[in-house]
Amino acid sequence: MFLEYLKAFVVGGLFCLIGQVLIDFTKLTPARILTSYVVAGVVLGALGVYEPIVEFAGAGATVPLTGFGNLLAKGVKTAVAEKGLLGAFTGGFTASAAGICAAVFFGLIVSLLFKSKDKK
Repeated sequence: MFLEYLKAFVVGGLFCLIGQVLIDFTKLTPARILTSYVVAGVVLGALGVYEPIVEFAGAGATVPLTGFGNLLAKGVKTAVAEKGLLGAFTGGFTASAAGICAAVFFGLIVSLLFKSKDKK
C-alpha cells in the first residue's frame, strides 16, 4: 500500500514540477499552462499513452488536469462507439459530469461558509 502512495506522489509531483518549471522559465501564463495540461491529457488519452500512466500511478495521474483531459478523451471514445458522430459532442460531458458537479457543489458550499476578502 505504501508503494501505491509513493507512486501517486511521485507522478503527481512530476506533473507539478513540470508546471512550476513552465511558470518559472517561460512567459506562459498559468491559464495557458492549465489549458495545455488538459489538452495534453486529451491527446495522450486519445493515443492510448495515458492509460498505462494511470494504471501505474493511480490518483497521481487521474487527479491532475491531465487526468481530466484523459477522462474527456475516454468519454468521447466510448460515446462515439455507442452513438456515432453525436457521441463526439456529448461523450466528454457525460464522462466528466460527476466531477464537474462535485466541483460546483463544493465550491458553492465553501462560498456560503466563508466570506471572501480583497487582497491587501
